Amino acid sequence: MKETVLDVLMYLFESFVDSEDEPEPDRNELREELIHAGFGDREIDRALDWLDGLNTNTNLAEAYSHQSTAFRVYDAIELERFDASARGYLLHLEQLGILAPAQRELVIDRLLALDSGEVDIEQIKWVVMMVLFSQPGHEQAYAQMEDLVFAEEPYWLH
Repeated sequence: MKETVLDVLMYLFESFVDSEDEPEPDRNELREELIHAGFGDREIDRALDWLDGLNTNTNLAEAYSHQSTAFRVYDAIELERFDASARGYLLHLEQLGILAPAQRELVIDRLLALDSGEVDIEQIKWVVMMVLFSQPGHEQAYAQMEDLVFAEEPYWLH
């Protein structure tokens, strides 16, 4: 089985999201847990680097926090990776109030960091949840996104 970085991140997210009582594990503990779960070294390293980028790129999100009326223009690399449905889904999440422009930029950054080719809606959903979970004060948006991710029927139409 070929795991992707997103598979590793989803495993970590699902394993640690509900463990409020325990302190946040350090990088070595995460590595040991992932090795024990059967993930490969390369994917583990890339996933841990991705998480580091999530933590350090919160400044990126803050830089966009005051631009709520700005219009987002995607560059050539982003257009190559985000098809119309992916871009539309991100816009939809903004219109629902789940993503602010600051979080959108962080989500785009983290999706590009996955380096997995074209971005699909499922990837967006999981990365949005991870970004919202990592930022204090966005519990309501996280709960809304969680409802969308785990809903049996698709919430939005093309």
